[in-house]
Amino acid sequence: MAQKAGATFTVDGGRDTVENVQKRLGMKEGFEVAMEMSGNPAALNTILDNMCHGGKIALLGIMPDRTQIDWNKVVFNMLTIKGIYGREMYETWYKMTSMIQTGLDISSLITHRFHYTEFEKGFEVMRSGPAAGQGQGNE
Repeated sequence: MAQKAGATFTVDGGRDTVENVQKRLGMKEGFEVAMEMSGNPAALNTILDNMCHGGKIALLGIMPDRTQIDWNKVVFNMLTIKGIYGREMYETWYKMTSMIQTGLDISSLITHRFHYTEFEKGFEVMRSGPAAGQGQGNE
């Protein structure tokens, strides 16, 4: 879906590693920005291993209780970790509206459309997985 939307470089996280991606991109210092959205402790630790000095990490996934990380990596690499949940949604909406108004085409990312009264059907489709990669669907 990302390629259809115009991404010039995509990664299948199930088939590739962050380290391999860095090598293919010719990166020596690590990533400047990362977003952890899965709530998977191993993913967070992979991010910490692959950040550049002064990098910024946004935590959107909900981690299990007592998730362990190497705080020395955070301190010595001067990383900023910011927890985000719904409070920045209006800012996000504003930014997305601006991108769409200036030409960003997201039509290939819309897999289904439901009337608001069919919200239960929408959640059912989302949970079942067929929405991924199907392009525009039900209207």
